[in-house]
Amino acid sequence: MESPGRSALAHDRLVKMHADQIDVPVDVVTALVADQFPRWRGLPVRPIASHGTVSALFRLGEDIVLRFPLRPSLDPELLDDLRREQESARRVAAHVPLQVPEPLALGEPGEGYPGPWTAYRWIPGEVVSARSIGDPVGFARDLAGFVRALHGIDTGGRAWNGRTRGGPLPTRDDYVRRCLAKSGHLVDTSRLARVWQECRDAPPHDGPDVWIHADLMPGNLLVRDGRLAAVIDLETVCVGDPAVDLMPAWNLLPSQGRESYRQALGVDDVTWARGRGWALVQAIGALFYYVDTNPVMADTARHTLNAVLS
Repeated sequence: MESPGRSALAHDRLVKMHADQIDVPVDVVTALVADQFPRWRGLPVRPIASHGTVSALFRLGEDIVLRFPLRPSLDPELLDDLRREQESARRVAAHVPLQVPEPLALGEPGEGYPGPWTAYRWIPGEVVSARSIGDPVGFARDLAGFVRALHGIDTGGRAWNGRTRGGPLPTRDDYVRRCLAKSGHLVDTSRLARVWQECRDAPPHDGPDVWIHADLMPGNLLVRDGRLAAVIDLETVCVGDPAVDLMPAWNLLPSQGRESYRQALGVDDVTWARGRGWALVQAIGALFYYVDTNPVMADTARHTLNAVLS
């Protein structure tokens, strides 16, 4: 579940992030809720400012958040993705020490919105930032506890599906090189290319694939009173290389938190190198893509790449 951001960005921004992104008006959301879920009819609908890149978010009453994909589709694949996300939330919730989104409903296409949408229980909290972490070491250990629990869930013999994050890093080589070619005016691409080569050429993951979140970005971590309280947005949960979930070491944690995170997860040098590579993959793709449309995402990418280079 994408969190309510505290930036000025909203889903109805004037500059769209994606060419095929649509606006989702409040009156359309209100009508869809009333038509499909009469028990919620009459609850106020309020748009939520967010720096998320996937969904327009709405608060329904006090206890519900609605997620409307910014790029809706009648393709059965989108419906399957939303169902899989809700299944992941139910699976993960039973095993982890932090809150995760609780699915409440799956909405259908309707007048004014051509695609499925979802409803989840609202989770109170603020999106984490370097300033909101009261104790970086304790935060890192709490996050590591979540990651260990997630990685320990039985996969039933599943392996990487060949599409998502979590496969061999060399499969991302063409993508990274294309992104570097588009980013020379934004970052030191020569140094990043050398780091990428080191990470890409590290020995591959040779253990069992595990359940991974695969998108542990600051926007998907909620804090209350300076402590990590929830991990949200489970749409990317899949089975793959556990190194992918090391990304917060570079996209969020300061140096002391980074080392605590590594120690708490018992990560060896080879796995750490792959994690650094995955952080680079995510950030180099996000920087040029969002630099003009989503300053929060672009700033996170810059922070990540600077940390990768440090």
